[in-house]
Amino acid sequence: MKQFQIPYPGDDAVANKRKEWLNASFSPKKIRDMSDEDIVRLLGHRKPGTAYSSVHPPLDELKEAQDPIKELVEPTPGAKAGDRIRYIQFADSRHLAPLPPWMRFRMYGVRLRGFDSLAYSGRTLLEQRERDLDKTSKFLMETEIFDPARVALRSITVHGFSLRLDEDGLMFDARRRYIFNKETGEVEYTKTQQSVPLEKRIRVGRPMSEEDLEKVATLYRFGVISPRDSDELLKVMKRIGELRVLGGLRPDLVDGR
Repeated sequence: MKQFQIPYPGDDAVANKRKEWLNASFSPKKIRDMSDEDIVRLLGHRKPGTAYSSVHPPLDELKEAQDPIKELVEPTPGAKAGDRIRYIQFADSRHLAPLPPWMRFRMYGVRLRGFDSLAYSGRTLLEQRERDLDKTSKFLMETEIFDPARVALRSITVHGFSLRLDEDGLMFDARRRYIFNKETGEVEYTKTQQSVPLEKRIRVGRPMSEEDLEKVATLYRFGVISPRDSDELLKVMKRIGELRVLGGLRPDLVDGR
């Protein structure tokens, strides 16, 4: 796949970090190891070791009409095998999560293939063929994209991303899917993303320090970098807002602007 970068305005620390995430050649730092079985358990779509379910035969066995587009686009491994479409959903805290939902959504767009995604106010849904999703989920949870305290795996009852953090720095979760182990200093999941109890706890690592979170922050906020200090970004946002209004109400005024 051709590597490309989405242009982004500004030259402060937050803007430059956003540029990194929107650059397909940027490699997030790996900070933990998680087994394939643990990933499958957390997703909760099937039991570890069981075969992938399918919705159609492998593409090699299908007889379809000639289509030039299919010759241009290489199918993903999951599409080749006919896997069902499964999902993973992350909730990103308002308190210095590495990526806000809209940035996570755009990051998916420059790195993934064969996916569907949707960004809400505090969570981002990602759908892929199941074996493709297993691989993507491992990447998302082993790298700096995932902080155990400020990013949570939640497919239902996502509320709590904007509330205050608890005494251990963890986001509130009404389903109590994870806990902080004070002896090991690590966050452990006791339930799947659907809030189904796990037979064995799954460790997802130590939370990042406040200082490290500020270094990777991609959200303007007072105390880190104020949005008022990003002149170029404000200029672009103002222009987009103005043209959006004119385009809907007075498109004749957009000409030349």
